[in-house]
Amino acid sequence: MKMSQLCLSERPREKAASHGTGTLSDAELLAVLLRTGTREMSAVELSQTIMNAAGGSLVKLSQFGLEGLSTFPGVKLSKAVTLLAALELGRRLMAENCTEKKAPVRGADDVYRWMLPKMKGLRHEECWVLFLDKAQCITGDMRMSIGGDDSTVIDVRCIIREALSRHAGALILAHNHPSGNPLPGEADVRETLNLKKAAEAVAIPLMDHVIICDDCYYSFCDECVGRP
Repeated sequence: MKMSQLCLSERPREKAASHGTGTLSDAELLAVLLRTGTREMSAVELSQTIMNAAGGSLVKLSQFGLEGLSTFPGVKLSKAVTLLAALELGRRLMAENCTEKKAPVRGADDVYRWMLPKMKGLRHEECWVLFLDKAQCITGDMRMSIGGDDSTVIDVRCIIREALSRHAGALILAHNHPSGNPLPGEADVRETLNLKKAAEAVAIPLMDHVIICDDCYYSFCDECVGRP
């Protein structure tokens, strides 16, 4: 069925204009971005096909990437880029909301909420550092490295140099495990100890190292798995 054959109340653009984008389903929002479907499917039907393939998950949708999205009929490079750009805007919006808050870090749960918008759904590991002031409020963060699907580099010298240049009062290390298992490996433990010693040498304490997964985290400080 073509979009023009739908009644006005069922067309995503008209529905959004009349009642707001919040009234649209995920598939309808995708249809607005796709604009057109194929000869066999309307934009809404194509979008529903894509969402079904992703199991109804926007996280899995983002993991399709350009190559995966381009395998769907009618979705060429320009449309795939549009979808991924919209998902990236959503990710940045979540991160922006977090960075606007100015409150002391009370524990690993705060770190998890800060980092999840940056790490949720990633299929590779990334290492980030959070810089805190003397009141233990986050003054900024920085991605230090991008790794593979099961490892990343923790560059101790680079982290300490950046902390000194920012006059940081404390540090928190964070990296993700795409596998979904938050427990640290031997390399995680070893590199955490190396960073802790180096940070202590310049009087900048390492408050914690938090391993981030989509639905849980591990805190070196608490030595336990936490769930939001």
